[in-house]
Amino acid sequence: MLSAWMKLAFTSAQAWQEAQTVMTLRMMRLARGGAMAQTEATRMVTEKSTALVEAAMTVATGGSAEKVVRGYRTRVRANKRRLTR
Repeated sequence: MLSAWMKLAFTSAQAWQEAQTVMTLRMMRLARGGAMAQTEATRMVTEKSTALVEAAMTVATGGSAEKVVRGYRTRVRANKRRLTR
């Protein structure tokens, strides 16, 4: 069984890899320009701000780093699904 630290490290590595894919997909969308690029840029900034506030609230209310990373991964996977349609 993995220790809590190892589980966090593994989950964080997965999040990092998934985020790299989403960043590539977003850059491709932004490079195309136009209305979709503007919408994506706005969405990206809004999502990051919201995610930061949610992570801070999780920590402030006693949540674990693992819970914060899981929240980020959920958002990243949703973006990957949306960007690959």
